[in-house]
Amino acid sequence: MKFVIVLACLLALAYANEEAAVIRSDSVVNPDSFKYDLELDNHIKASQEGALKDKDEWVVHGSYEYISKEGKPIKVTYVADEKGYQPVVIQ
Repeated sequence: MKFVIVLACLLALAYANEEAAVIRSDSVVNPDSFKYDLELDNHIKASQEGALKDKDEWVVHGSYEYISKEGKPIKVTYVADEKGYQPVVIQ
């Protein structure tokens, strides 16, 4: 269920700017795995993939990037698994 929360956060970030157009949107969803990539023309990119590890446990890897209000590129990579959400911010 963690991947649903992470996915919702990424989509909220991506669609925060209603003027942004989708440049690329790819997704593959299976019962035990998923993968998606999203790129908007306002420099927002997001990608995520996950797989069902056990009956009720997902392991999700992903990243998103954007340009801050100060004009700096920000990239966040993360893992979400039994240890929780583990982000790494790269500025």
